[in-house]
Amino acid sequence: MTQVPNVRLNNGVEIPQFGFGVFQVPPDETAATVRAAFDAGYRHIDTAQMYGNEEGVGQALAESGLSRDEVFLTTKLNNDGHGYDTAIRRLDESLKRLGTDHVDLYLIHWPRPREDRYVDTWRGFEKAAAEGKARAIGVSNFTVANLQRLAAETETVPAVNQVELHPRFTQGELRAYHAQHDIATEAWSPIGQGQGLLDDPLLGELAGKYGKSPAQVVLRWHVQLGNIVFPKSMHAERMRENIDVFDFELADDDVAAISGLNVDGRLGPDPDRFG
Repeated sequence: MTQVPNVRLNNGVEIPQFGFGVFQVPPDETAATVRAAFDAGYRHIDTAQMYGNEEGVGQALAESGLSRDEVFLTTKLNNDGHGYDTAIRRLDESLKRLGTDHVDLYLIHWPRPREDRYVDTWRGFEKAAAEGKARAIGVSNFTVANLQRLAAETETVPAVNQVELHPRFTQGELRAYHAQHDIATEAWSPIGQGQGLLDDPLLGELAGKYGKSPAQVVLRWHVQLGNIVFPKSMHAERMRENIDVFDFELADDDVAAISGLNVDGRLGPDPDRFG
């Protein structure tokens, strides 16, 4: 079974660098899909209230035979849950669906800056962490400006920021801010959502050089940049292929060449406008 390294977060909690995401996995297929991920060696599951499949994740964990401390669970606050009290209550509801008394990581899913409530929401997250309901707290889709405001108005630096990140959208400025403030970078859409990235000739060339698939080359690029990744697949063979990226290393110039594919090409919503 693949040995996935851990990343130590700024509060000392360790998170597996490679995980499994359940975005767009149908609720009635989630338990079986997550059990297959466990069989393939994944021990880090990333879900969200918005996905509607937390119960399936909890069922898979209950049926897996794995102890709770063997699995790192992340969930995220739904966009209609901003506010101090609501953020805490929504986590309590997630814990019931997941069948656990805590999550390992609780994230604000989107900042929704036009509502101007994410600072108050973050204070609710701080309380949830203090009560032991979340071992670590973080954010998702936050910009440098959003992070700077949290730093100015609250006491806790987010453990992670989960953002769109792939070779065509490398988020250099944001990752530099993360590095300066000890915020781990998590990458969603790590291989570009099937929008042609994996057909790039450079990735085909590197796949041949290393005897891996273009997707494995991109995922290895993330690993070497220090990103935490959790690609989604509902196919057991692809799950095993995705996680099989710890037996080779890209040369530094190949990492740089992949980074050179950047065109600042965002595929998902702009956080400043979303919501």
